Amino acid sequence: MAKSKVGQRAVYQPGASSVEGLPNVLQMFHNHPLPMAKPHWHAQVEVNYIVRGTVHYRIGDHQLTLRAGEICLFWGGQPHLLDELSEDAIYAGAHLPLVHFFRLRLPLDISGRLIRGQALISSATDAADDENFARWHRYVMSGDGARAEHAVAELLLRLERIAFEPYRMVPEKQENLTNDQAHPQSSRSLARMCDFIADNFLHDIDTVDIAKAAHLHPKYAMNLFKKSTGMTLAKYVNLLRLSRAQAMLMRDGANVLQVAMDSGFGSISAFNKSFRHIAGMTPSDFRRDMRVLSAMNVEAIKPSMHRPPPQHHRS
Repeated sequence: MAKSKVGQRAVYQPGASSVEGLPNVLQMFHNHPLPMAKPHWHAQVEVNYIVRGTVHYRIGDHQLTLRAGEICLFWGGQPHLLDELSEDAIYAGAHLPLVHFFRLRLPLDISGRLIRGQALISSATDAADDENFARWHRYVMSGDGARAEHAVAELLLRLERIAFEPYRMVPEKQENLTNDQAHPQSSRSLARMCDFIADNFLHDIDTVDIAKAAHLHPKYAMNLFKKSTGMTLAKYVNLLRLSRAQAMLMRDGANVLQVAMDSGFGSISAFNKSFRHIAGMTPSDFRRDMRVLSAMNVEAIKPSMHRPPPQHHRS
């Protein structure tokens, strides 16, 4: 595998797309990935299909290498870093909001373990996946609402098919799921809660507001969400706010206090504490480091501006 060399080539920056700041929008991609100089996080399940080459991820406390023809799902809410890739790597996929994820008819053994931090990897793919992921991306990017809706529907059906074919979970560990999660109404309630949170996380919302939107008692809502996702409702709301904040910190002239307020935090101290917990550094340090990387990016891109784009086919 050819290792990426940060500083000698362009790197991915949080905020380069809207994935961190729009947790209720399903977004698709099909391109040559950029290595990440620092971990990032977002409030969607990430779907990766490796069209060509290899990529290497550090996700939470584990690592995985994905090869051509493999499809992978993992929870983007845990800090993750794509740090190595082959020169010919092409990957496709989507960032799947929890609103969509909880509507998938996946076995609870899959969905519960994904949200708790494991990654699903399957090699049960074929040439149709090469064609479909490329077409879904074209449809979503076409600006045609009907085509985009069709692409999303086909993608969700493709993801449900994963359960019928061989797959593995990384790391290999088992989780005990509760009876609450097995009831279809539970998935609908989770989707309602996620939908409400995605639309309102920048406002002052609490468990009572979230439970009311899903027609649940607050205590039941808290227990259901925690049992199903391994997170408290408060932690998920904070994750969305932090996801937006990391993208805002990349903007020129970003003020840390203003970012804290615009991301839904009531105080700078609460923002600093939450940001340090997930990123391992203060928002100010994150902003400084990413600005340095942004300047490095400009220099790395200059020599390669006239390179022809890679061909999208499986080797």
